[in-house]
Amino acid sequence: MEKYNYGVIGLGVMGRNLLYNIADNGFSIAGFDLDEQKIKDLQDGATSEMKVKGTQTLQDFVAALETPRKIILMVPAGKPVDAVLGNITPLLSDGDIVIDAGNSYFKDTERRIADLASKNLHFMGIGVSGGEQGARRGPSIMPGGDLEAFKLIQPMLEAISAKVNGEACTAYMGKSSAGNYVKMVHNGIEYAIMQLISEAYDLLRKGANLNNDQLYQVFKEWNNGEMNSFLIEITRDIFQQKDDLTDGYLVDQILDKAGAKGTGKWTSEQAMEIGTSIPTIDIAVTSRILSAYKEERVKASQLYSKNEIASPENTEQFIKEVGEALYLATLISYAQGLALLVKASEEYQFEIPLKDVVKIWRGGCIIRSVLLEKFYLAYTKDINLSNILLDKDISEIVKNKISSLRKTAAFAASNGISSLGIQTALGYFDAYTTESLPVNLIQAQRDYFGAHTYQRTDREGVFHASWQTANN
Repeated sequence: MEKYNYGVIGLGVMGRNLLYNIADNGFSIAGFDLDEQKIKDLQDGATSEMKVKGTQTLQDFVAALETPRKIILMVPAGKPVDAVLGNITPLLSDGDIVIDAGNSYFKDTERRIADLASKNLHFMGIGVSGGEQGARRGPSIMPGGDLEAFKLIQPMLEAISAKVNGEACTAYMGKSSAGNYVKMVHNGIEYAIMQLISEAYDLLRKGANLNNDQLYQVFKEWNNGEMNSFLIEITRDIFQQKDDLTDGYLVDQILDKAGAKGTGKWTSEQAMEIGTSIPTIDIAVTSRILSAYKEERVKASQLYSKNEIASPENTEQFIKEVGEALYLATLISYAQGLALLVKASEEYQFEIPLKDVVKIWRGGCIIRSVLLEKFYLAYTKDINLSNILLDKDISEIVKNKISSLRKTAAFAASNGISSLGIQTALGYFDAYTTESLPVNLIQAQRDYFGAHTYQRTDREGVFHASWQTANN
């Protein structure tokens, strides 16, 4: 019986598209799903050039694969992954490789690595970003963990990934569950950028009174310049989408309640756990939660009426400033996420190569942007850069745009336009670039009421004061 190079379990939209991508690149591949219709759809959608086989049972699936078997799981994160592993591992042989390509929590991946290693099996967690079209035509792929297993699947990953300047948007992300961790942070940055874009949109429509056609032109111009990115590009297109149920535009009919799948929350929780400041990512997660309070927000808006929004003196200048504010706040969001990767790499001994992270994010993934080219150059100069804001070339960009970020934040605040992402990006920058923060007072307060001690600026050591109660 003919043996196949790879196997995919989970033939939903993402799984089927990734399988076809692998087959397009000259690899033979078998697929399995509990849903028989999905197996039929797989075979019906395959071209005559593809070497694709749908299997009816896990036993047939495993038997169809060459050894060492290389099996990709495309099932929802959490219990479904454990269920599949429980069913398939008894059928595998020493040295077989199982690859989880879903958005699994990194600590779950660590547990699974240990469990399968005890059975003489390899387990890897890899992040895949790019959505349905990315999976089919070329995603950004973030593999981590077992280096021996990675080398066996590396040719396939490089073949199916997106390409930028002829370079594959995949690279080894580090030890253990580093691949899942990098993908988690990617998604956290994605949350932040989407929040910032929505705030820029709100400022332009409420502050400058731009309609959807005008917003399309603004985002088109932005995407044709230094802000070129996937998220700006799709936002541009959204403003042209007509609603098939009314005479208006679809975006105006969509309820302002955002969904979330958990990776943003995980990013915030992780930052808190290991002590890294990522306020713009945090506030993006919080903003989605706040959006769910729709009924309360309606009541509050009626209770707390706001003044009429003042029109900017120069609309063109205002649009330019909002664009520069969005650019800089986006840059600061990347800086926060990358700083988290630096700290996590130390904390968990992942050995994450930041230079390769930004390199493979340049194409295929949701947060791809020409801005990442600048980050790549920064890490090329200094692979140990702890925060992208410390790079001199990046600092020149920041200095040129910080005035626009301040003006935009001030306009939003003075006119009652919610801009949590923009405000926190600015607040993070101001705090990060301040030599002396007022936290000395907080330490004094902590020592006063709880004897938590403090350090001094003029000498080494840990101190505690006998605080005197003032006479009233």
